[in-house]
Amino acid sequence: MFSGAQISLYPMADDFVGVILGALGALDPYRDKLRIETDDISTLLVGPPEVLFPAMRDLFVAAARSGKHCVLSATISRGCPGEPDDPICRSDALGGPVGPLGPRKDAAIAAVRNAAATGQPAAAQFSLYVMGTDDHMDEIYGCIDFLKQSGVYERSKHFCTKLRGDAGAIFSALDEAFCRFGPGAGHVTLDVTVSANSPSAV
Repeated sequence: MFSGAQISLYPMADDFVGVILGALGALDPYRDKLRIETDDISTLLVGPPEVLFPAMRDLFVAAARSGKHCVLSATISRGCPGEPDDPICRSDALGGPVGPLGPRKDAAIAAVRNAAATGQPAAAQFSLYVMGTDDHMDEIYGCIDFLKQSGVYERSKHFCTKLRGDAGAIFSALDEAFCRFGPGAGHVTLDVTVSANSPSAV
């Protein structure tokens, strides 16, 4: 199954190039496990979720540690029928049968609560899109219920859910939402914005 993310990193600083280039080293441990393609708009990361989300987390945290206001914008997708399968995306987290919502929510909550802390506070908002199924709203409501118990839920907003907490827990919550909700072999996407050091944080 194909899985990947189109990401863009935006440091709000005069030396934004330096912040971005300084953060890119955080991707080094993942380079042999991801396909990475960059152009003038975004960077494509292709690979399994268990590599994809830690790579995005580490890139974001490395940039945010500059102390500058940093935003990561990402569109993350799995199972898109328009994308070819890619062996680099093989994952035990995807493609299997989907069990009842209750145990999936419990496992997701435990994963977020046990996520390693990065020491970097962050906020995020995201939307989950489960496509091609009649029960997509059951999956979305199940995901929202998981988030409310995860420890990083802040509030619902129009069209999205807002999270706040350590970046490690936030990226873990995004990973769990991506992998545990929606059909195991189905098309699921996330629209994500993560922010740190914002001067307008409330």
